[in-house]
Amino acid sequence: MNIKCVVIVVHINWYPGHMKKTKELIQENLKLVDVVIELLDARIPMSSRNPQIDELVERKPRVIVLNKSDLADPQVTRRWINYFAAQGINAIPVNSMTGEGLDKMTALVEAAAKEKMDALVNKGMRKRAVRSMIVGIPNVGKSSIINRLTGKKSAKTGDKPGVTKGKQWVRLRGNIELLDTPGILWPKFEDQQVGFKLAFTGAIKDEVLDIETIALHLVAYLVREYTDQIQERYKLSEIFQEDLENLEGIAKNRGCIFSGGRIDYARTANLILDEFRSGKIGKITLEKPEDYISTIEA
Repeated sequence: MNIKCVVIVVHINWYPGHMKKTKELIQENLKLVDVVIELLDARIPMSSRNPQIDELVERKPRVIVLNKSDLADPQVTRRWINYFAAQGINAIPVNSMTGEGLDKMTALVEAAAKEKMDALVNKGMRKRAVRSMIVGIPNVGKSSIINRLTGKKSAKTGDKPGVTKGKQWVRLRGNIELLDTPGILWPKFEDQQVGFKLAFTGAIKDEVLDIETIALHLVAYLVREYTDQIQERYKLSEIFQEDLENLEGIAKNRGCIFSGGRIDYARTANLILDEFRSGKIGKITLEKPEDYISTIEA
């Protein structure tokens, strides 16, 4: 098996010119919006946050949307909602594929802008739509949410990260206008675990990764935190201390074997990642708010 050093994930300098321009676009257009919608992956709420977002948004009212909540552990999602509430930010779980949670999201956006809207009316200005901006790293479902809210394909969507491009205002249902921006990602991952989690969920293109190493680390996490789910999904009669043995057990049970009995590690890795990303292994969250509370308090 071609197991490589973790630096292949951590030190990817994945910051193309269009991402730099997107950061500048957000800074340029922030003054035009009333509310910022921060879109996160419910499975990795902290790792899918751009570290620069607080600096960019500053004191602008914000609503956090935890998308792909159907793939996440619902008990952990509730704890994340409480975590953000303690910071004064409303968070809402959403499933952009079915539209579940989007009505509550739009209500939260309108509520976040109410103070400003009331102030405009009190000044004798004409009532207008709430202007919002949606931001998030690639592949967290921005286009799918916009399409759901508009009832049409106003933004290009795809399975690959980063397919939404350019700048466009979109009229949503209700009294909201939205400025869509492409996802932005930081220049490098200083925490190797952040890099792994982004790779697990598909926020980084598989083409630039060693997927065999990624899958091995995912198996290690699942064996530790979601033992029952991974055992049931892959019919593992025994859990080994060595992560590679567990991955090989999955390969054997799923027939990922070359002629002669050799393990097809690449096929096994793709199988595990695909089934995790589609929720077939179970509802899984890769990080818990309790792991970050001490950092915030410090």
